Amino acid sequence: MASPVSGSILLFLCLLMFQNLNLLCFVMAARTMAPDSKAKPLLLPLRTQKMSTSSLPMSPNKLRFHHNVSLTVSLSVGSPPQNLSLVLDTGSELSWLLCGGSTTAFPSFRPRASSTYSPVPCSSPTCRDRTRDLPIPATCEDSTRLCHVALTYADASSSEGTLASDLLRVGESSPLRTVFGCMTSAYSSATGDLYAAGMLGMNRGALSFVSQTATRRFSYCISDRDAAGVLLLGHDTLSFLPLKYTPFVQIALPLPYFDRVAYSVQLEGIRVGRTLLPIPKSALVPDHTGAGQTMVDSGTQFTFLLGDAYSALKQEFQRQTKGVLPVLNEPDFVFQGAFDLCFRLPTGSGAPPKGLPAVVLMFSGAEVAVTEERLLYRVAGERRGRDEVWCFTFGNSDLVPMAAYVIGHHHQQNLWVEYDLEKGRVGFAPVRCDLASQRLGLVL
Repeated sequence: MASPVSGSILLFLCLLMFQNLNLLCFVMAARTMAPDSKAKPLLLPLRTQKMSTSSLPMSPNKLRFHHNVSLTVSLSVGSPPQNLSLVLDTGSELSWLLCGGSTTAFPSFRPRASSTYSPVPCSSPTCRDRTRDLPIPATCEDSTRLCHVALTYADASSSEGTLASDLLRVGESSPLRTVFGCMTSAYSSATGDLYAAGMLGMNRGALSFVSQTATRRFSYCISDRDAAGVLLLGHDTLSFLPLKYTPFVQIALPLPYFDRVAYSVQLEGIRVGRTLLPIPKSALVPDHTGAGQTMVDSGTQFTFLLGDAYSALKQEFQRQTKGVLPVLNEPDFVFQGAFDLCFRLPTGSGAPPKGLPAVVLMFSGAEVAVTEERLLYRVAGERRGRDEVWCFTFGNSDLVPMAAYVIGHHHQQNLWVEYDLEKGRVGFAPVRCDLASQRLGLVL
């Protein structure tokens, strides 16, 4: 077991936004300090990188659902260290790296170049006991006797390879020996993820980054602009933030559709403007199979609601925006296979019209308000005459399909989100990320 991360570590998140197949990647800045240290933050250059398009092989039978924006964090792995960017995913357990050689056309980790790289054999307790929380049980590769893992995600992405360990360093912290998946194949439905070398699993499973580093609290702020957000690992005083907390939902009994290591909270209702939607309470709680939990997930772009709640939201939002947002009225057009409420706006609008009703997700003790530009998303390349197509950023879980409510990172923009594992809760506070960064001693 790796030793805990001392003090707290601040990192800038990379917000990957793809326009005309170019990548805008904002590089990390970090601060490391002991619990009582007064050390000033270490600031690294913030630069913009453009990369040409590369492509992982795509499976012909994958769903059309995908996302094109990912949150990435920079770290180093191996000896000598290899600098990599990983997608930050609070909805996944196992961190993994795409492993390849020096001729790989996309970002990857080169295990043969690391003197501290160690594959995990089938006989290892790590393979036998610590993979229990993975959605697909680990197996043994007959030819190599190595611990084989395969992962699939709700957006139809997948990866496959073997468990391994190596030294991982975040910012200026001491290197920690960390177990991860060394993946030799991957299918990505997310264009943005092609530019990252893998995934940083941040849920509460035994092999997550959070568990292996004994991180008991972490938080982040995702900017709504083309700028870096902030990731805080560990505890720091956040008295300037009006955090409101809602408790984790815990179910001890194993259920087939309930993810026990996810950051699951209880959705109690949804408002559109001042109108509370008539959603039965029974539709918002997990059923006897575990279906219907609500997860806070940084690895998913948009928010997904199960059928009854989605239908009620769609109907009320249309009612309140009638005459303001012209509906597309093309039943066969479903953006990303899950977003079937779309509108026509004049080309060059740049943003949705002002005055749209807020959609408020209500929890016990906290609320998350989705307003203005976060309500609609422009579909690149889709035009109808002189109009562009914009879609509502709440999707129908039943169309994906997945048996859960998921709060994606698009609706966490300019919102400080804190995961407090000690007290079993998630905190939310609206804030401008640049101002929060300044208060924490980082100047963007």
